[in-house]
Amino acid sequence: MATALITHADCLDHVTPEGHPERVARLEHVLHALAPLDLVRVTAPEASDDDLRLVHPQRYIDRIRAAEPSEGQHQLDADTWMSPGSVRAALLAAGAAVRAVDMVLSDEVANAFCATRPPGHHAERETPMGFCLFGSAALAAKHALDRHGLSRVAVVDFDVHHGNGTQDLLWDEPRTLFVTSQQMPLWPGTGDPSERGAHDNVMNLALPPGSAGPEMRSLYMARVFPRLRAFKPELLVISAGFDAHQDDPLAQLRWTEGDFRWLTRELCAIAAESGAPVVSTLEGGYDLQALAASARAHVEMLMEAGA
Repeated sequence: MATALITHADCLDHVTPEGHPERVARLEHVLHALAPLDLVRVTAPEASDDDLRLVHPQRYIDRIRAAEPSEGQHQLDADTWMSPGSVRAALLAAGAAVRAVDMVLSDEVANAFCATRPPGHHAERETPMGFCLFGSAALAAKHALDRHGLSRVAVVDFDVHHGNGTQDLLWDEPRTLFVTSQQMPLWPGTGDPSERGAHDNVMNLALPPGSAGPEMRSLYMARVFPRLRAFKPELLVISAGFDAHQDDPLAQLRWTEGDFRWLTRELCAIAAESGAPVVSTLEGGYDLQALAASARAHVEMLMEAGA
């Protein structure tokens, strides 16, 4: 079966201030890199409030809608901005994750990549942060559990920054396993290995600044892959951040495109062992060339796994 690429042009209408790392050009570069690939191209729908309430209370959803400016830009915190069009872009990013789950669980496609922005893995239950408004990866997991009747969903986050939002949204969810590797120390400062979830359903892996692919591969082979195999997921959701790349300006890990290729291949192989399809959603990555090349390597491995 094929791999779906789920995106929407209106995700480019979320405009951040000049010089902000989470900029329109990120998605433009990713889509350009993926343009030659033989993918099932799908237009992302907006997530509904019913969708979002799987992970966020209505009062938070209403607050985000109300915060969108009619012109110019509005700052939510030191890092997170909104412009006219930001709410729609965030709804499309969340809706892409929901649509991806529907597609892979109905066997329309083998797997799916959501090329959207803003990212989502830092958005907590009632707190936008780290460029993120709605928790798309956690929403994908909850949609699969609550609406498709799955019993076990794994979420793996290899963004260089800790997925504190996904952790917050899935902390009390015993049907999920959330695995997240991140550089430590690094913003947002959470993600210590002692943070294990209310049901021992969270695994945090710390990677030291300056470490490269060999250290990551050893850690995943020793810790992550055995845990995933034991969990036997029915769906694997990937928070695909590419800011662990050696050229990224916001962190100090030294991964290459080859490392993202290897990790994607291994995760897909483990998912296949339990018959689990894969949904991946774009998170970070702030060097435009490294982001584009890494995202293409990631999607090529999804295509290989689905062939």
